[in-house]
Amino acid sequence: MTEGRRALVAGATGLVGGHLIRQLIDDAACSQIVALTRRPLDGFSSPKLDVVDTNFDALESALQGVAAEDAYCALGTTIKTAGSQAAFRKVDHDYIVAFARAAKAAGAKRFMLVSAIGADPASSIFYSRVKGETGRDVEAAGFETLHIFRPGVLLGARADRRLLEQIGMELSPFLNALMLGPARAYRAVAAETVAKAMRGAAASNLTGRHIHTYDAMIRLAGV
Repeated sequence: MTEGRRALVAGATGLVGGHLIRQLIDDAACSQIVALTRRPLDGFSSPKLDVVDTNFDALESALQGVAAEDAYCALGTTIKTAGSQAAFRKVDHDYIVAFARAAKAAGAKRFMLVSAIGADPASSIFYSRVKGETGRDVEAAGFETLHIFRPGVLLGARADRRLLEQIGMELSPFLNALMLGPARAYRAVAAETVAKAMRGAAASNLTGRHIHTYDAMIRLAGV
């Protein structure tokens, strides 16, 4: 294996995660990718990609003996898919925080987390509150660098199309043009761009905690 950074990825079967895996495979600066998945990861082949069928209730065993410098988390679901608020929280909070702690134990210095616009632990909206609590609790893991990405509507082809997201995707060119000033943070953004921004953040010399919305993601992605 050539010299380079080793990456842990959770959420590789999702919209952002799929782009991220593809980009990391093509990234000469990345020497190894360990993708933790809950279902098969199809369509990817590389000698530096290790796909680990993972029980997220027992992450410590999945990462036993694994070391990495970077950890990327694009793990997430919807309340509709999860079936209840409790099940949603288990994935979008508990599993992500468990992954962060396991990644820290594996030596990761940088953690890149896909969250959502409006994330706030004090929010009265359940979804936004859970996203905010997740960011807060990941920060408590104590990474040298934490990058939290807060996109609006994610643009890209999904296997399971969501009606409101599909409508948002179709209207995004018009809506984005209307979102000016502080509203720019709510602009729709391509999932591929978010993945590029995550890699750009990991490659930067930044330390500490950083929140990235639309404009910052566009800069980090170089698009």
